[in-house]
Amino acid sequence: MKKGLLVLTALAFSMALVFSVVCATDVPDEITMKSPVFEEHKKSLVTWSHKKHAEDYKIACADCHHVYKDGKNVWKEGDNVQKCTECHKEAQAPRGKDAPKLSKAEKIKDYYYDAIHDNCVGCHKAEKKKGKENVPTTCNACHPKEE
Repeated sequence: MKKGLLVLTALAFSMALVFSVVCATDVPDEITMKSPVFEEHKKSLVTWSHKKHAEDYKIACADCHHVYKDGKNVWKEGDNVQKCTECHKEAQAPRGKDAPKLSKAEKIKDYYYDAIHDNCVGCHKAEKKKGKENVPTTCNACHPKEE
């Protein structure tokens, strides 16, 4: 009898732990990309479905979420998810003839605009190349004109 009670207690504890992890990583179905690094957004904000990307399109969590150590993404499902601006703190890499010459990697590392566009647009273009239909690849497809 004691052994059965111990097993039930351990099972209940395990289920509570799993439930707390699932609830802690709960995310809204839709996300609007409103970044505080921009004083003003020049295009309409992008709203996209996290649920569709994860469930319908089967995009792996680590395809978007990342923590790099020694050039390798070590983020795994269940790890803390930070806002993009925690690392990509600057709005956009300087442009123009007087701008410093930065590599693509340098731009992505520090600049929100470059990181988001490389990740999202890069993935969309790659999917389009594979023959997937209805994958937005133009500015207005993700940033619809405001009425």
